[in-house]
This record gives sequence, structure tokens and C-alpha cells, in this order.
Amino acid sequence: MNQSRASSFAFALAALAAMAAAAVSAAPAKPIQLPAETVKLKPSSLPGYVVAQQKCAMCHSADYIAYQPPGMTVAQWTAEMTKMQHLYGAPISDVEVKVLGVYLAATYGDANSVTAADRALTAEASAPMPDRPASTAAIDVQALLNANACLGCHAVAQKIVGPAYHDVANKYKADPAGLSKIAASIKGGSSGKWGTAPMPPFAQLTDTQIKELAAFVMKQ
Repeated sequence: MNQSRASSFAFALAALAAMAAAAVSAAPAKPIQLPAETVKLKPSSLPGYVVAQQKCAMCHSADYIAYQPPGMTVAQWTAEMTKMQHLYGAPISDVEVKVLGVYLAATYGDANSVTAADRALTAEASAPMPDRPASTAAIDVQALLNANACLGCHAVAQKIVGPAYHDVANKYKADPAGLSKIAASIKGGSSGKWGTAPMPPFAQLTDTQIKELAAFVMKQ
């Protein structure tokens, strides 16, 4: 009799455990909420600062820099950026590799290794192109999206780091100032509108390029 009761009790415990496990597996997964970014890049007038805001912060925090050896030269930082480009697929061009290397060496490493030629090269390489006359070919929006790593944070129909373009369009489609608000966010950046992840500014783009990108978003 005691053995029968013990068996029944064990069976009941096993059934309860199975039910609990099933309930846990059936429960909807909670969305992952990352903490707000607290470490900021050191401001600089060097063009690499803007590139770092736009393309480095999309994958990792600025405190990544603190894990690198102190006093790295411009050659060492440039080599580090080349590694990011080729081994980790960072969406940066060869020119941006140099721009970033100069900014990081001048701001976080051995500033004495940054020559006047380095600074002149980055300033020239990063100077915004003037607006094209209206009679020339239309701006290639897809090329702009790729060149500025927009698709690393946004997709047309689903949220990645930032909101889907379709969601942005829905939010502003009834707003007469919607187009200008999107353009302002592209140019000056924004935070707090779609979560904790800030959007970096893209002030190096021309007004025409920004308008084309804003119009593209509104059409989604």
C-alpha cells in the first residue's frame, strides 16, 4: 500500500513538472531591452568623428576603444580599422578606414603620430560633394543607403536596430511636416523617438541627398 502511494506521488510530481515545463515553453518570449548607451565618443573636428558616430556605434559601444592598448599610433589604429573592415565586415570604405585611423590616433592614441598630411587627407576625402544641378541624373538612393550603412540599422518592413522604414512612413504620413521631420532626423540625428538607441547625424550629406532619402522613407 505504501509503495502504491509512493508511486502515485512520484507520478503526480512528474506530471506537475511536465506541465510547468510546457507552460514555460509556451510563454511568449520577452523582448530584449538593451540599456541606454552611456559612453560617448570624444568630440573632434576631424571628419573621422562623424564616421565613427555613424558606422562604428551601430555595432558596438564606444567603450570598445578603452580595451585597446593606450598610445596607439595612426598606423596601428588604421590597421585596426582595416581588420574591422575585412574580418568583421564593417561597412566602411578604404577612405573611411584612413579617416577613422586619424581620428582615433589623434583623440585616443598617439596624437604626435598624426601628421599635417593625415589631417589634410581626411579633410579633403570627407568634404561633402556640392549639390548637383537639377538637370543632371537623379540621385541613386540605394547607393546612398549602402554608402552610409543605413541598412545596418533599418529595413523596409522590419525593425533591426532602428525602426522599419514602413513604420516611420506610417507615423508621419498624415503629418504635413512629416517629410521635413524625417529630413531633420537624418541630418541632425535623433534619440528617444523609437527606443533607447540613438540615431547618429548625417550632416555630411547634401540637402538634396537628405531630401531624397526622406522622400524614399515616406514612400515605404
